[in-house]
Order: sequence, then structure tokens, then C-alpha cells
Amino acid sequence: AFQNLSFVGGTALRFLFDLPRFSEDLDFSLETKTGYAPEKWLGKLKRDLQLSGFQATITFNDRKTVQSAWVRVEGILSEARLAALPAQKLSIKLEIDTAPPKGAVTETKVVNRFFLMALRHHDLPCLMAGKVRALLTRPYTKGRDWYDLVWYRTRRPPVAPHPVFLAASLAQGKVGTGKLSAKNWKKELTAKLEALDWPQIVSDVRPFLERRQDKDFLRREFVLQAIRG
Repeated sequence: AFQNLSFVGGTALRFLFDLPRFSEDLDFSLETKTGYAPEKWLGKLKRDLQLSGFQATITFNDRKTVQSAWVRVEGILSEARLAALPAQKLSIKLEIDTAPPKGAVTETKVVNRFFLMALRHHDLPCLMAGKVRALLTRPYTKGRDWYDLVWYRTRRPPVAPHPVFLAASLAQGKVGTGKLSAKNWKKELTAKLEALDWPQIVSDVRPFLERRQDKDFLRREFVLQAIRG
């Protein structure tokens, strides 16, 4: 699958770069259409789960540009004492953007999470560009976006969005055209800070944090400091 796809989004950051927060789904970007066979891959996944003793159902929706799949496993939540009824299912959502912006830089990294995996992914500047696009275009406020922004900008050196990929991402969403300079994205993000509901942002991100005390850094002055780098 990773001959065709790149791993992106919050789970990719967690797997590949140790982002200290949990995410809700698995996001992928389609880089090469030749040999793209999601239904074949999902069929194999279902067979592998069943051979491992899991009762799994998998559904796939390819009617939209962002295709989606749900992997549902029965019984595992009850066995882990996280659900009262055996029939309650663990549900995992996968999303694949089949028409991503052009210009992404990809890398392949081997990670060891229970077993070795070679994961193709966008590099950090391109992942950051996707986050900036989300912050500037998402029609609602998501605390996890602002937490991720602070995480990117407090790395050493601070991560800046890939300018070409960010421009392509914003142009695809009809928000700006051409290359977007560092000055532009910093200014636009700073302008959004004034209207943010900070208690709501903290409330959104709190359940996903590995370190609950990280919520204390989601304050206007700290986020502004992070943007400026």
C-alpha cells in the first residue's frame, strides 16, 4: 500500500515523530494511482484479522474524493474491560485523499511499534503545511490543531510549512494563490488568535493528551510565541 500512499495526519505524527497526543483515525494521501487497490488491501486486512481470531467487518466508501473505510472488531473492547457488552465494537476509521495538493515531499521511515513497519509519509514541513491549511480553512475550531501547531513550532529547529506545498494546499481550497511566504502564514494565524475560545480549545484537546499538563500551554501568549518561533 505504501507504494501508493503516504501516511499523514495526527496518527502519522504520533507513530513517526512521537507526537504526545492520541488521534482518532488514520489519514493517507494518494501519491501514485498506478496499482492503487484499496479494496484488495482491505480484503487482505479482513482475512488477516480473522485468521488471528478477531471478528472483523470492514466497509469502504469510494464515492467521494476523500475515500473512507471503517474497520470494526467485535469483542476486543470487552476482553480489555473497556466495554460491558461483548458485541460492542472497536471502530477504526481510515481516510484516503485521492486528489491531494501537488508538491509533497515524501520519505520512508522504518518504525518499531510491536513489529517493524516501513512507512512512507510526508516530511515534517509538508505535514506542517497540512496543519496550517487546516488552521486557516477549517470551518470550526479544533483544539488539537492548535496543540499540534505549538508542538511543531517548539521543536528545535522550529518546523515551518513547506511553502510550495502550502501554497498548493491553499489554492486547492481556494484560499490564496501562488507561493505563500513565512510572513503571510504567521500573520494569518496570529490574526485568528483574537477570536479563539481558549477554554473550548483546552476542552477539545484534553482527552487526547498523554501529558495532561500540556493543556496549560494552550494560552494565547504561548501560542503567539510559538508562531513567532
